[in-house]
Amino acid sequence: MFERPRAGEKAVLVHLDLGRVSDPEEVEEFRLLARSAGAEIVGQIGGSRATPDRRLFVGTGKADELKMLVEAEQAELVIFNHALSPGQERNLERHLQCRVLDRSGLILDIFAQRARSFEGKLQVELAQLEYMLPRLRGWGEAMSRQAATGGGIGALRGPGETKLEVDRRRIRTQMARLRRQLRAMGQSRAVQRAERHRTGTPSVAIVGYTNAGKSSLLNRLTDAGVLVRDELFATLDPTVRRARTPSGREYTLADTVGFVRHLPHQLVEAFRSTLEEVHQADLLVHVVDGSDSDPLGQIAAVREVLAEIDAGGIPELITVNKSEITPSEILAEIRARHPDALAVSARTGSGIDDVKVAIEAHLPRPDVAVRVTIPFDRGDLVSEVHEHGDVLASTYSDHGTDLRALVPGWLAARLAEFAD
Repeated sequence: MFERPRAGEKAVLVHLDLGRVSDPEEVEEFRLLARSAGAEIVGQIGGSRATPDRRLFVGTGKADELKMLVEAEQAELVIFNHALSPGQERNLERHLQCRVLDRSGLILDIFAQRARSFEGKLQVELAQLEYMLPRLRGWGEAMSRQAATGGGIGALRGPGETKLEVDRRRIRTQMARLRRQLRAMGQSRAVQRAERHRTGTPSVAIVGYTNAGKSSLLNRLTDAGVLVRDELFATLDPTVRRARTPSGREYTLADTVGFVRHLPHQLVEAFRSTLEEVHQADLLVHVVDGSDSDPLGQIAAVREVLAEIDAGGIPELITVNKSEITPSEILAEIRARHPDALAVSARTGSGIDDVKVAIEAHLPRPDVAVRVTIPFDRGDLVSEVHEHGDVLASTYSDHGTDLRALVPGWLAARLAEFAD
């Protein structure tokens, strides 16, 4: 691809309202994304159109206005808050005489900066290659420079056409290799999930908008020690920790990558194996930033991605974070739409106990009823009943611990010899 945005690189932002009313929150989020990528914003152009221009997206007049702003500010980069076709990118770069990046490319760049684990880097690389492949024709100069073979943008005949096919074949080969590696890692996680399912351990996934406080909530619930930063997409790699309900029942809690409006399709596909933790969960703790001016918009954006990965039907617990700075009218608005929403503060710990109780109430209950007397020397079995089951009554007798409980089938089989 083109070089990534450099720290302090001068950029002009472009946002059009296409056949709808302007959304200030979307524009502000776009500016935050650009700053997160390291761009220095030196100008911004807006406008409205019924539909994008097929050649220049913004139309000839707006493109001329944009070119004058780029020249006046000596901008090196123009970023669009929209998805551009490869042809539109190519035409805009020729017209503006500078690099052009669309919203998908911008978010991909931020992910590339944030990826830390080996798997995260593989996922981002795969997404970048999928994004790059249809754009090779427009990036002939950059590709040729990387390969030290000469040529330039638009060199599509003779040797240039051969070079293009070589580049495409190289990228497809690399994509196939990355998919094999990610499948192998996904299979390892699948084995772990299967073991949790076999033992009847429920799973809970934390989802939400980026920077809503998901990792902070995970740390509060499990003492996981996960990285917490006030920036977009600070956590890309899934973190799974074991936790216990107030009654002692064990479950797993997974932190996941944050979402934004219009998350690029390439990223959803590349991170699909990671998002399996969401798809396989028994409950979603949906964290919402209560201090944001449009929390309902955040909820809608997250649900859009959940639907895309077929996780829209999983039970959901709306948890409004940053309650210490959430305006009362915002909380009332959320609860008007989601009456069961909880108000918490991962920073102060307020409301965390309510979240733990609500999680326990939403977890699937074991389905086999048992009534057993477990000898005192089999304390391990008593612990397993508390860990994996739902204890209804517990007393002591001369013969051991008398329990009435609901347990998974595999544990009921182990307890059969102690049945009353």
